[in-house]
Amino acid sequence: MNRHHFLQALEHQLALLAQAVAPLTDRPLAYSRFDRQLFQSHGTRLRDYLSEVEQNFQSLCHLVEEGSTERVAFMTEKLVAQIGALQRELSTQALRRQEKTSVTIESDLYQKLAEHQDYERRLNLMIQDRESQLDRAATLSEQQQLQREIAVLEGRLARCRQALARLERQVEKREQGL
Repeated sequence: MNRHHFLQALEHQLALLAQAVAPLTDRPLAYSRFDRQLFQSHGTRLRDYLSEVEQNFQSLCHLVEEGSTERVAFMTEKLVAQIGALQRELSTQALRRQEKTSVTIESDLYQKLAEHQDYERRLNLMIQDRESQLDRAATLSEQQQLQREIAVLEGRLARCRQALARLERQVEKREQGL
């Protein structure tokens, strides 16, 4: 394959890559996904990496015109590696979205569990507070009011504990991979 056909093939690959990256160019990645020796860019957007690949292609075209064989070989190898890396990143985007959703759901589950544990703790304190007030209550109507409040709080505590048990089972299932 002569140089002209090779450059056309690379240019075609680059056009296909740009088309595939287009919907994701401005979507930030959580962190830089590429080897620092492969890309000079350290951004979190695929657009940054694609523009570096396009610049390297232009450099390769100039090197071909100059006829510098060693530099052409080096730049070609680098360009092919960069295109491959971007293609692999594109092919894993669906998996990364699933991974992110799974992590979000799991962290939400742990957050709900912590909230319910805090509710349980506060309800227990409220019940203890009402019981100590009941011991000091002077009139019958005060005692009855405090007993009603304790009954309501105990009902809330029972529902809270049921929710906690459900959340704990969900956490166990998720940790076991079910």
